[in-house]
Amino acid sequence: MRVNGTLINYYFHCKRQCYLHGNRLNLEDNSEQVKIGKAIHQERAEDSKNTEIAIENIRLDKLTKEYLTEIKKSDADVEAAKWQLLYYLSVLKSKGIVRKGRLEFVEKNKKDKKIFILELTKELEEKLDFYITQIEQLLEEEEPPECIHKATCKKCAYYEYCYV
Repeated sequence: MRVNGTLINYYFHCKRQCYLHGNRLNLEDNSEQVKIGKAIHQERAEDSKNTEIAIENIRLDKLTKEYLTEIKKSDADVEAAKWQLLYYLSVLKSKGIVRKGRLEFVEKNKKDKKIFILELTKELEEKLDFYITQIEQLLEEEEPPECIHKATCKKCAYYEYCYV
C-alpha cells in the first residue's frame, strides 16, 4: 500500500494501527468514531463548495485559493492531524499547487473551534520524507508493533483486534 494521509495520521497516533491498516486490515467500517467523523465531513460538504477533492491517493476536505483545510472531529491528536495535513500540502505542491494548511477541529459541546494554520517549509518537507520512509519500512515488517496501552485505545476501531 502506498503511503497516504491516513497512514501518516496513524503513524503518529499508533504505529500498530498504521501497520494493520497499511497491511489492509480495515476494521474502521464498524467503528462508531469513524462513522461520526464521516458524518461531520458529509454535513460540512453539504454546506460548502470545494469539499472532498480526490487527488491521487488522498482526499482533501476543502481547497480554496489560500488554504487546504483538514477538518477533524476532535483535537485528541493534534500532532497526527498536523502531519497528515503537511503530507497533503506536499502532494499538492508536487502538482504545482502551493497553499497554506488550515487544521480545524469541530468538537461537539464546544462553542469555539480550534484552528491552526500551517505552512510547508523545507525543514518540514525533509522531516515528512523521513517519516514516509519510516512508514514504508514499518509496513514491510513481519509482525505488527506491540499495543501502546493508552486510554485512547478504547475508542480505536482496532481495539477488539488488539485486546479481545
